[in-house]
Amino acid sequence: MSESPKQTLPVLTGNNLLISIILNIGITAAQVVGGLVSGSLSLLSDALHNFSDVLSLIVSFIATKLSKQKASVDKTFGYKRAEILAAFINAFTLIIVAILLIIEAVKRFKVPEVIGSDLVIWLSILGIVANGLSVLLLKKDAKHNINMRSAYLHLLTDMLASVAVLIGGLLMKYFEWYWIDSVLTFLIALYLIWVGFDLLKTSTKMLMLFTPEAINLEDVVTTVNSLAKVRMLHHVHIWHLSDTEVHLEAHLDLEEDITTSEFNVLLGQIESLLYQEFSINHITIQPEYKKEDPKEIIVQD
Repeated sequence: MSESPKQTLPVLTGNNLLISIILNIGITAAQVVGGLVSGSLSLLSDALHNFSDVLSLIVSFIATKLSKQKASVDKTFGYKRAEILAAFINAFTLIIVAILLIIEAVKRFKVPEVIGSDLVIWLSILGIVANGLSVLLLKKDAKHNINMRSAYLHLLTDMLASVAVLIGGLLMKYFEWYWIDSVLTFLIALYLIWVGFDLLKTSTKMLMLFTPEAINLEDVVTTVNSLAKVRMLHHVHIWHLSDTEVHLEAHLDLEEDITTSEFNVLLGQIESLLYQEFSINHITIQPEYKKEDPKEIIVQD
């Protein structure tokens, strides 16, 4: 295996995640009590969402720590894929929570209940402040890491949900529109499904070792084939090992029966070219000369 220079990315310590976990435990406890006392389904739905946040943040925190573990003889890649798995779990829980909320919202809409709006208003404000702080803590890391992005999206959607609950509380207080509680819960749930599905799709593609969407495999082959002494790059696999590591494995049919040292020079050219053009930073090449094997770009193993 050959490894090209990596892009410099921020070091993820997990400290911001830990702060967010503590904040969300406090919010969840307050909103559960408040929802039961006030009778607000939207407040309880926000609490349920917050509880899912706590679980997802814990999963993300563990994944962040695991991803830093060194490789070993029985774990040759270490736990680098832990963060992708955490993102998948978080996205899946978002969708499950949303479905449960929709079911409850439909039931409550049919039989609206009088709700203690003052408590709803103050607890939703608490949720906005605490989740807003958590969102700010994770915003920077979310740009570079799918695991952090999944945690960030959980918190961002919960902050928006708290805003919706606040609006609903005000409408119930001043207009006695108690049905708005169920409507807002339904809308929050739809938004959770929309956000969760996109993240679920992305993490699933990574877990299934699909070719990264940003990379055109045929362009990669054309680029390598343009080099001197190269006849054909074939039997190609390109996948994400982690959010920041893209691997390429392929067979390289050569025009000449070159020496090992000559191949090392050619390999260096391929590494540099693929890293610069496609951000592929791990390359494994099997050199071949007049070998009788399938020469298609994609070969079913």
